[in-house]
Amino acid sequence: MSASAPPPDQDTLSPKQHQILTYLRRRVPEETYFKSRLIGAELELSAKEVGSNLATLASADHDLDIERWGYSSSTTWQVTPA
Repeated sequence: MSASAPPPDQDTLSPKQHQILTYLRRRVPEETYFKSRLIGAELELSAKEVGSNLATLASADHDLDIERWGYSSSTTWQVTPA
């Protein structure tokens, strides 16, 4: 019997994922595109930490749609209200 792990929901998010999600929720009304390195600079995380956590958040059930958008000088993410 094989079972795949369901995408994380609000109850299973890590503290870093909650921190990133809170950051995005505050800024989505003003911005649509975010760079991993700039989020990391504001939250004292590496761009790699932000990118890996945003990839997880992209598949999570929450109020934002997160999509990897571009890769020039740091990954850019498109974030819109769901």
